[in-house]
Amino acid sequence: MRIIKKKRVNVSPPFVIAGSFLFLIALGTLLLKLPIATTTRISWTDALFVATSATTVTGLSVFDPGTTLTVFGEMVLLTLVQCGGIGLMTFAVALLILLGKKIGLQNRIYLQESFNQDSVGGIVKLVKMILTFVLTVEIIATIIMTLHWLPKFGFKDSLYLSFFHVVSAFNNAGFSLFPDNLIGFSADPIVNLVLSSLFIIGGLGFTVIIDIQQKNSFRKWSLHTKMMIVGTIIINVVAALTIFFLEYGNPATLGNMPLYEKIMAAYFQGVSPRTAGYNTLNYAVMEDPTLLFTMLLMFIGAGSASTASGIKLTTLMVVILATISFLRQRGEPELFGRSIKMDTVIRSLAITTISVLLVVASIFMLTVTEKIPFLPLAFEVVSAFGTVGLSMGITNQLSDLGEVLLSMVMFVGRIGPLTLFFLLMKPKKVHYRYPYDQVFTG
Repeated sequence: MRIIKKKRVNVSPPFVIAGSFLFLIALGTLLLKLPIATTTRISWTDALFVATSATTVTGLSVFDPGTTLTVFGEMVLLTLVQCGGIGLMTFAVALLILLGKKIGLQNRIYLQESFNQDSVGGIVKLVKMILTFVLTVEIIATIIMTLHWLPKFGFKDSLYLSFFHVVSAFNNAGFSLFPDNLIGFSADPIVNLVLSSLFIIGGLGFTVIIDIQQKNSFRKWSLHTKMMIVGTIIINVVAALTIFFLEYGNPATLGNMPLYEKIMAAYFQGVSPRTAGYNTLNYAVMEDPTLLFTMLLMFIGAGSASTASGIKLTTLMVVILATISFLRQRGEPELFGRSIKMDTVIRSLAITTISVLLVVASIFMLTVTEKIPFLPLAFEVVSAFGTVGLSMGITNQLSDLGEVLLSMVMFVGRIGPLTLFFLLMKPKKVHYRYPYDQVFTG
């Protein structure tokens, strides 16, 4: 008797990453359409948009989650946020670990791709450390917020509100159960500091956090960790100061606030656009320079292998360092006594180029389908691409086609433009090159 062995098909990591997000989006759409999920009927398009927004940890919504969703619907939303922020594959591997199952090589490769690791060695240990860290931080933050909101909302509501906003903040989602987001808490130091700390930590990237935990000195940190820490401090300080001065005299935002509240609100809105999505100021009444600057922050995003999106802070830093290196007539870019490979430079340029083209194309298509002024529409697209969730208040004005297009932008922004490219193009390495010739640039 002849035994025919079935050929095992190995699926590439980009397909698994994209597939896991599509699975969550589809499941979330179905759950949000259930009668027990909402207080009023919502369309399939609205359910798809919000499910996509939650899974990609964006925070944009065509309805007010606090009044439209039931407790069941809010828990669906929060589950999508948590799974989308940390990654479905991470939770799947965690479940296998709890069940005592062996983690196969293919799953380790998927995790390696998700967390941008150089090898599969120690990847399961990394997952354990990440989940432990996430749960610890979220529990501590929930306790602090619950105690703070206890006098105002009572124990049950303060615990629920705290848990929802902590999970949303850590995963850089920006969903809020308050109708005005966090505008009512612009003068609350606990809310501002706790939630901003959560989305800054979540945006650093899990590999950075683990590196800091394992190595107790700046000198021992990897170049990526050093770049993320230094870059985050610089960009946050610059962002807070810029918004403070641009909005200082605007009576609709900072103008009528006491000085300490101006500083706090400017700080919060300086760090939030790098994918967090919470706001204590109304973006619909901000000055045009502030909106343009915020769009730049949203496009940059935070760290690789984090709960954030955008082109990533290290990508921008590599492009800037490569430009400086070219102007100085040096070879590879250098920082902190280390050289950066040209492969990394080319990858960074590719990410930036594809991202710019994607954003411009998306803005163009939405200007065709929507009857909305250009600036609010462009702001919405950049917010969707960076999976930020900030809006000038036009999300609920989008047409069904506009919602679908913006959902696609959120999806691509979360999985990354290069992942999309590899899915569509299936590039193969070649072992030859054509002769060089002169091309004039600049």
